[in-house]
Amino acid sequence: MLTRIRERLRDPERVRRLAYAAVVLIIAAVVTTVEDGVSVPSGWAWLVLPVGLGATALRPRYRTLVFAVCAGFVAIVSTGESVQLGLAAAGLVFVSVCEDPARHPWLGWVGGLVGAAGALTNALLNGRGLYEQPFFFVTAGYLLAVLLRSWSRGRALTRETDDLRGQAAWLEQRTNLARELHDVVGHHVTAMVVQAEAGQLSEDPGAALRAIAGSGRTALSELDTLVVHLRDPDASIAVSAPPRLSDIDELLAQPLRQQGVTVRVQLDPEPGLDEIGVLTAYRIAQEALTNIARHAKATAAWVELVRVGDHARLRISDDGIGPPRAPTSGSGLLGIGERVSARGGSWELSHRPGGGTVVQANLPVANR
Repeated sequence: MLTRIRERLRDPERVRRLAYAAVVLIIAAVVTTVEDGVSVPSGWAWLVLPVGLGATALRPRYRTLVFAVCAGFVAIVSTGESVQLGLAAAGLVFVSVCEDPARHPWLGWVGGLVGAAGALTNALLNGRGLYEQPFFFVTAGYLLAVLLRSWSRGRALTRETDDLRGQAAWLEQRTNLARELHDVVGHHVTAMVVQAEAGQLSEDPGAALRAIAGSGRTALSELDTLVVHLRDPDASIAVSAPPRLSDIDELLAQPLRQQGVTVRVQLDPEPGLDEIGVLTAYRIAQEALTNIARHAKATAAWVELVRVGDHARLRISDDGIGPPRAPTSGSGLLGIGERVSARGGSWELSHRPGGGTVVQANLPVANR
């Protein structure tokens, strides 16, 4: 029961309705019970009830003005003998400020202050002494309204922030999934194409077919693992077997070698990369080598990973036709940029002296 009440009180709109109901009851109780000590016939105070009720049909800015005028009227007709009217004035200021669409409401505040100043002036002119209570009531009504508005805005911003965080997480997940699909499946498909082309000229086509089948099974396994995200968004993205740096030479370079490209791989045994850093380096090398197999028309390629100070430098180069004059950020290059940025590193695509392409990425080393 208490939990249900707390949940309801966390809804700004429900709290606002409860506050309005309490204020209406207070105003009605005060203006209908006042009998004397008012600077006008007591029946005039009753007017705020039908006027306030009619104001609910108006637009917010006009509604706010009507409530402000009612607050000023109730405050100005009150005296030291009808101090309870201050509660009604406070309630009307409260509603006026809450209903004010302006970011910084002032109509209800000014209306109440004008009425309080009028009540004080009337008291002084009639020799009734200082009558400062309306100022306190008006101030209390204004502060309570400001607090409710601030709390309501805070709750709204919290909900909006939660929604945006959820959307950002969803978009990040989709981006990661697209990147993994491109890197993993794209590499295996490229390998299958290379193996099929090599098998046509091979004396043992059966070996090529077996290699193609193996690549296909691996691609399907990785694809099944990634498709889990389409069913369970909370599942973490992971390939079936986390890659090792040595897999760059043993697995990634093989499609190129089957094309007749000489691939030399030089890996620092202690590059200073953690598990995520190793995966990032592996994926960058995978994309770069896949691009060489598809587009470079190279005869030789080099992969070098060394630690240089506080970062690990990964360089993949070839002696092919070089990068296009106006390179476009396709899925592969976009994926490299996203991976490097996520690690707080840098990368560049450039011409290799003597011809060819160089992809170089600098990745921060792990803190030990």
